[in-house]
Amino acid sequence: MILVTGAAGKTGKAVLDALARTGHPARAWLRRPEQAHVLKAAETVVGDLGDSRLWQEACRGIEAIYLICPNMYPRELQVGRLALQSARLAGVKHIVYHSVLHPQTEEMPHHWQKLRVEEEIFRAGLPFTILQPCAYMQNLFGYLDEIAAKGKYIVPYDIRARFSLVDLADVALAAARVLTESGHDGAIYELAGPAHLSSEEIALTLGERLGSPVDAVQISLEAWESSASSGGMPTETVRALAAMFRYYDSYGLIGNGNVLGWLLERSPTPLSQCLARSIPG
Repeated sequence: MILVTGAAGKTGKAVLDALARTGHPARAWLRRPEQAHVLKAAETVVGDLGDSRLWQEACRGIEAIYLICPNMYPRELQVGRLALQSARLAGVKHIVYHSVLHPQTEEMPHHWQKLRVEEEIFRAGLPFTILQPCAYMQNLFGYLDEIAAKGKYIVPYDIRARFSLVDLADVALAAARVLTESGHDGAIYELAGPAHLSSEEIALTLGERLGSPVDAVQISLEAWESSASSGGMPTETVRALAAMFRYYDSYGLIGNGNVLGWLLERSPTPLSQCLARSIPG
């Protein structure tokens, strides 16, 4: 049995789907019980990831854990420590941690927090694998209607900054593989897409798929912060994302797709193919 935390999020769902195709049973950790009906899981556990007693229950009979916290989760280090402690007590044989590309970047607080969890994993004495994915291509999908209506792909950083966007479906397949086969203990795998794309190039690819021109447009970070705050985004989340965008403005976020290609036994999915799979032609 494999425990998948954060199971109702888009990554958790994708990993559960990929595991289901392998035939390995999974236990899904959910925040709310009503989320269970949409998941491919044999069992569920419901509650807060910060509940130490629930961690003991969740790890019972588990062989491997896929540890992923909600995006920008402020207590990720605490949860990581609870997971490792409970895994040791329960005799879990393998923990796979969903980290992030370039966790060494202190300028991005949520990246830096994941590096702290990686340090705890190194100290724990458990067989581990760490996955470090780049930003998902699927992050674009929530804005497709607006992009199509306005003909603009709007970002709060330099439109020339480059990103190795990765297909979430590829990440999930890689996760399922390291969870269900031997030979990945002690590995840290960078999961990046096949190209280093600027926002200008992303906009061009979006326009080709949508059938109408799309321009990349940079807005000020102050304008983004004001919009996010007025939309109800928590202050700490706004601050963390703003720090990330400042980093993106200077450096982008690029990795290398060779490791993901090795895990998939094929080239990582390009953005055009991901969009074609999701947007009717």
